[in-house]
Amino acid sequence: MSDWLTAQEVMKRLSLKPQTLYAYVSRGRIEAKGDAGDPRRSLYRAADVARLEYRKTRGRRNAAIAEDAIAWGEPVLASSITTVAQGRLWYRGQDAEILARTARLEDVARLLWACGDARFPTQFNIVGEGTGSQRMFAMIAARAASDPVIGSRAPKALYFEAAAVLDALVDAVAGRPGEGPIHERIARAWGCEAGVDLIRRALVLLADHELNASTFAVRVTASTRASLAACVLAGLSALSGPLHGGMSTRVRAFVSDTRRDGIEAAINARLELGASVPGFGHPLYPEGDPRARALLDAFALPPEYAGIQRATEAMTGELPNIDFALTALAQALHLPQDAPFQIFAAARCTGWIAHAIEQYQSGRLIRPRARYVGELPNPG
Repeated sequence: MSDWLTAQEVMKRLSLKPQTLYAYVSRGRIEAKGDAGDPRRSLYRAADVARLEYRKTRGRRNAAIAEDAIAWGEPVLASSITTVAQGRLWYRGQDAEILARTARLEDVARLLWACGDARFPTQFNIVGEGTGSQRMFAMIAARAASDPVIGSRAPKALYFEAAAVLDALVDAVAGRPGEGPIHERIARAWGCEAGVDLIRRALVLLADHELNASTFAVRVTASTRASLAACVLAGLSALSGPLHGGMSTRVRAFVSDTRRDGIEAAINARLELGASVPGFGHPLYPEGDPRARALLDAFALPPEYAGIQRATEAMTGELPNIDFALTALAQALHLPQDAPFQIFAAARCTGWIAHAIEQYQSGRLIRPRARYVGELPNPG
C-alpha cells in the first residue's frame, strides 16, 4: 500500500468535499506534498487518512470529540480575528506576510481591535528594574491589580485602555517611557538602529495566531470579565512556557549542542530519542511556516544558523518555524538573550487584547467540563 494518496482517494475514503480536505491540510490534520510526477497535483499521507477514517468509523462520543479538540483539533470557539488557511496566516482577511512588508504593529492593533484609525494615546509609565521579561510581568501585574474590570465598558473606553496596556508593556521592554512607533522604541532601547525594520516585521508577524495556548488563557480570563491587564497577564504567563513563547530557549540550547557535537550528530541525537528539532516544523503549516518565511527572507542568516537550517531540512524534511527565525534574528542583530520572548510578548499583546474584547462581547463564560477518570464515587 502506498504511503501517499491522491485527493480523489482521500475524499472517497473520508466522504469529504474538496474544501473540507483543504481545511484538514491547513490545520495539519493531513500532511500534503507535491506530486513529483505531476506538479499540478498534491498527494496526502495515507497514515493520517487512516487515522481519521478509524475515528470516523468507530463513532465518537461528545466527550472524546471535545477532548481531542483541545490538541490541534477542530475549532472550538467562533472568532472573526485571525485564521490559518491555505497555508497562510490571515488577520481579519488580510495576509500577514503582505502586512509585514510595510505595516507597523500599531496598524495591526487597529485592524485586530476593529477601532478604525483611532490614535494611540500617549502614556507615562514608571518602569521598574530587572530584565525586560521581569519588567513586563511586574508592569502588567501591577495594572491587573488595579485596572477596572472589562464588564459594562463602552468600546471607546476599552480601546483607550487597550492602548494604555500595550504602551505599558512596550515601555517595560524598552526599560523606559517613550514615544514614537513601537518598533523604533524597542530598537533604540537595544541600541539596534540598523535592525529597526526587521523588528517591525517580526512584531507584525507575531501579532496573533488564532487560538493558541496563551490566547485561550486570555479568552478564559476575559470570559470572567477580568480587566484587560489581567487578561494580558494570563496570556503572558502561558507564553512564558518552553512549548510556546519560551521555545527560543530550546532553540538556543540546540544551537549549543551543534557547537559541541556537530550539526548532524546533534540532529541524530534528537531523532534517536524520537524528539523533534527545536525551531522546525509546525502542525498548522505542513508546507512551512509563512511567518518564518517572511522573516527569514528579510535578512541574511548567521552562518551557524544557515548550516543548521540546511542540515535539518535535509535530514528531517522539516522547515524552520517562527521560533527558529526569531532566535536567528536576535543572534544576527546581537540582541539581548531574552529579546525573542520580549518581541513575541509585545507583538502578541495586540492579539490577546483583540480576543479578550471579542470574548467579552460574546457574553459567554468559558467553563468546560472535565472527563473524570479517577476512582468512582462511593456514596456509601
